[in-house]
Amino acid sequence: MTSTINQSVSTGKGGRPTPHVQVAIIGTGFSGLGVAIRLLENKIKDFVLLERAGEVGGTWRDNTYPGCACDVASILYSYSFAQKSDWNSTYGSRQELFDYLKDVADRYGVRPYVKFHHEVLDATWDENLRRWYIKTSQGDYTAQVLVAGTGYLSDAVIPDIPGIEDFQGKIMHSSQWDHDYDLDGRNVAVIGTGASAIQFVPAIQPKVAHLDLYQRSAPWVGPKADNPIKGVHAWALKRVPGYRAFRRGWNKNGREILAFLFKRPPLAEKTIQGMAARHLAKSVPDPELRAKLTPNFAVACKRLLFSNKWYPAIQQDNVEIINGAIDKVTENGVIGSDGRERTVDAIILGTGFLATKRPIADKLSGRGGVKLADAWEARRDEGLPGHHCGRVPQPLPDARTEHLTRPLLADGDDRGADRLRRRRGQDAEQAWAVQRRGQPGGGGGVQQGNRVMAGRFGVGRQDLHQLVHRLDRP
Repeated sequence: MTSTINQSVSTGKGGRPTPHVQVAIIGTGFSGLGVAIRLLENKIKDFVLLERAGEVGGTWRDNTYPGCACDVASILYSYSFAQKSDWNSTYGSRQELFDYLKDVADRYGVRPYVKFHHEVLDATWDENLRRWYIKTSQGDYTAQVLVAGTGYLSDAVIPDIPGIEDFQGKIMHSSQWDHDYDLDGRNVAVIGTGASAIQFVPAIQPKVAHLDLYQRSAPWVGPKADNPIKGVHAWALKRVPGYRAFRRGWNKNGREILAFLFKRPPLAEKTIQGMAARHLAKSVPDPELRAKLTPNFAVACKRLLFSNKWYPAIQQDNVEIINGAIDKVTENGVIGSDGRERTVDAIILGTGFLATKRPIADKLSGRGGVKLADAWEARRDEGLPGHHCGRVPQPLPDARTEHLTRPLLADGDDRGADRLRRRRGQDAEQAWAVQRRGQPGGGGGVQQGNRVMAGRFGVGRQDLHQLVHRLDRP
């Protein structure tokens, strides 16, 4: 293939030509790295990865809070084409997953294509030149195809609580953990009881003098079958042909069962919710506290969490649970729904991420200046943004936006992957025609992707092969 990286289609800063590539990828998490690897495997080297940070790794680079780990089994939470046989435990720690992604980037030769500290500020479809004009913090690019692999655990939610800017102590979000701040002997307020909080609260509870835990609603929490991988199991993963694939398939089928049950609320209530309720009853003997920790919604209305450490930690004498919305934050503490001010040295925000209103969608503008965020908003009646694949309303370029991400309810849901394969197969000629027309004088396309594009659910290799095959045609 003829490289276009030195082609100039416009003039950048200081009169220098703006570099052009066939494919520009935003992000270097599972999505971005996976797409880059597939391009390289298909002899496509005319691409760039735009990364706002100084290292690859996505959410596993950014989240460093104590106790950070995955709630999907390591053997499944990894690329199908880059399996690892020496995971330390059933569920990978943050550091182990971060190291895995760095190793994959090195092993598959992706690093030379990464532009670090290049935050994408804006990407606009140029109707005259028929390509994407991308503004970054370190300069501009143009591209035929744009892949946004930014995920949805990348931009923190900072709650709009009255007075929060007046607090005189330490305040930090879990994804921006300050390891230089010593929590030992401090009075700490934790706001939120989601997936991050149930990991870092047990890690910091023994260190702090007192911990106030503010929860608007209690989560459903199931037991986490996390064990060290050792002995015969560890040996078999490395030495027995087919055993690793069997274990990966076993875990995948377990996620399939969860997805099946979640889609049938009466069954989910009897099985999954029953399992979580039994875990709560077994872990919390005090009926008054158990009532406070019992969710007021059906399982799967919010993310189901898994932990063996959460309930023991929050029952300790130095922990107080305050239900309801926070009234306000003062200079010295937090006033809860009970009207009482509790003085603290630090506030930790376990308030999650902008998962359904992703900032990147406001930065991508198609034909007529329509933002991807607005296109998603128009499709809310068909499902949440990021959990569909297909057409978006005009006037995005040729009305084609691919947004492939993990299924809402279960990682590794192969039925979801099959639907993607069939649907994309039906539209293949039109979809790839869009990519061809991204060359001068043609049309254009947006690709918004997550781990499916990386081949994690088995759809990446064939679809990307078709993509690069079409790109290679005159």
